[in-house]
This record gives sequence, C-alpha cells and structure tokens, in this order.
Amino acid sequence: MADETAAWQTVEYEGFEIHVSPVEKNPPDASHAAGAPDARDIRYTYLGYVCHPGADPHIPGHAVPFHADGEESFASQDEALYEAVHVGRSIVDGTHPDLTVLPLVTGGV
Repeated sequence: MADETAAWQTVEYEGFEIHVSPVEKNPPDASHAAGAPDARDIRYTYLGYVCHPGADPHIPGHAVPFHADGEESFASQDEALYEAVHVGRSIVDGTHPDLTVLPLVTGGV
C-alpha cells in the first residue's frame, strides 16, 4: 500500500484484514552513514491499512490506511507492530476517533 518495500504482516479481525508494517523512524542516509547505528538509537514507527479479505488496497476506497502520529515512535519492531494492530482493531471496532471502516461496508467493497 504505502511502502512496497515494507515487511507487511496480516491479522484477521472481525471479518476484516489488518495489514501492518514496522518501519525505522529515521533510517540512516547511506550518503552520510559513518558506521552502523547503535541498536539503542533505532526507533520504529508503523504503517497499516484495514480492508476486506482479498481487496486491492491500491484501488481508492478499498482500504482504510493509517500510520503512527507525528513524533510517535517505539523502541522495537514488536512494540510498533503491537500498537499498529491495536489501532487497526480500533478502526474496525469503531472506537478510533478519526477513522472508520464504514465506507468499506456501505460502499460494498
């Protein structure tokens, strides 16, 4: 969906699929890399989307994309994945303050 190189994982939930991917918050720039970054300095964020099983997320209206807010970051990939799945579930449950799957349901997609 958003980043074709991201490692996506899928969770089935309440008749929907939640696709999530942890990504490094500020990956090192190869042209300025003086060496490998200290593992403690690496922070993660996430990308995700919710869709019906088998839907093509590249088609407008077939998925509800989401991502971590602004400065939000996590110490590990596992923490980022956990939060991403939690956010995806809140979208499906209708408890997310800004996002909903209602267009996917009412649009027949």
